[in-house]
Amino acid sequence: MRLSDRVLMISPSPTMAIDAKAKEMKARGINVVGFGAGEPDFDTPDHIKEAAVAAIWGGMTKYTPVAGTNELKEAICQKFMVDQGLDYKPSQIVVSAGAKHSLYNAIEVLVQAGDEVILPAPYWVSYLEQIKLAGAEAKIVETREDNGFKLTPAELESAINERTKLIILNTPGNPTGAVYSEEELTALGEVIVKYDITIISDEVYEKLIYDGLRHVSIASVSPELKERTVVINGVSKAYAMTGWRIGYAAATVSIASAMADLQSHSTSNPTSIAQAASTAALTGDQKPVSQMVIEYTRRRDYTLERLQSIKGITCARPGGAFYLFPNVKAYFGKSFKGKAINNATDLAAVLLDETQVAVVPGVAFGNDDCFRLSYAISMDSLKEGLDRISWLMGEIR
Repeated sequence: MRLSDRVLMISPSPTMAIDAKAKEMKARGINVVGFGAGEPDFDTPDHIKEAAVAAIWGGMTKYTPVAGTNELKEAICQKFMVDQGLDYKPSQIVVSAGAKHSLYNAIEVLVQAGDEVILPAPYWVSYLEQIKLAGAEAKIVETREDNGFKLTPAELESAINERTKLIILNTPGNPTGAVYSEEELTALGEVIVKYDITIISDEVYEKLIYDGLRHVSIASVSPELKERTVVINGVSKAYAMTGWRIGYAAATVSIASAMADLQSHSTSNPTSIAQAASTAALTGDQKPVSQMVIEYTRRRDYTLERLQSIKGITCARPGGAFYLFPNVKAYFGKSFKGKAINNATDLAAVLLDETQVAVVPGVAFGNDDCFRLSYAISMDSLKEGLDRISWLMGEIR
């Protein structure tokens, strides 16, 4: 039996081998410090859980409309108005089984074979694979560490050609934590409008933002940009609800309708109970989010200071999300106990083997000069893991 070409073109995750080995080591009782977490280490707030329980006992266990309940879509519209001043109607909202599902739906309905999608690097791992699954090609644009890994208008314009259909922006970004300012988005927007490009704006980390920065959606910059933008968001990161699997998209009625039609023939509606919980998350007490941000800020500052104190490591200061993306290129061409280190993937393997620290090599994000560390782990684990990293870096020759 031969598998389809579309699935054969998917690249295996370069992180899988290290992740599998880390899990196997933990199963054997080895004390592995894992910096790979892509989810909050906090629990879902109680009032959100209670809403889910009430939904179960209230009989909310049947199909809902494919694009989500009206209550949740109304709550999402209200959230957009309060947070970004964006006016959306429920007919412009599509609720899906996680923000990744929303992204998949959006890419599938917006591009086709032969189209190019501009993808700033470093990028989240699934963007590239979803572009390939849609039959399109990614036009990867390298961003610079000295510019905070943010795309500039000149870099954007140089990547555009007659095949360009779409650009994917992610702010705050994974893996770098980069946050675009209103001025930066306005400048990018001028290029986007000039060439009539569609935007997917992934804003799932918008609530996790630091240093007095403000999240700005590119859709809020101008009416012209709003018409060209599909905003992707969800409850996973802000409300510690990764397992609940609720994401959502906001777009023009025509795009939203197409996404809902696609979803109707794949997954149908997202889980009814999780939708009730998500409504409570968006409309209820927001103090747990603020408390998470305070704790993440403390962890980020500590981790960044420790990394920057290690000779040879440079690290841009992230303005949002819960990741750091340190550059370790200074160690390439060296070795530890005879193990050659030629890229961040090699270094990640040495870290796991020799210090039992698991990090995600940057090749997964399009930049193998760096690796990604999540600070969505306890302060004790951060301290222990950074002690081990610091020791190993001092022993590399």
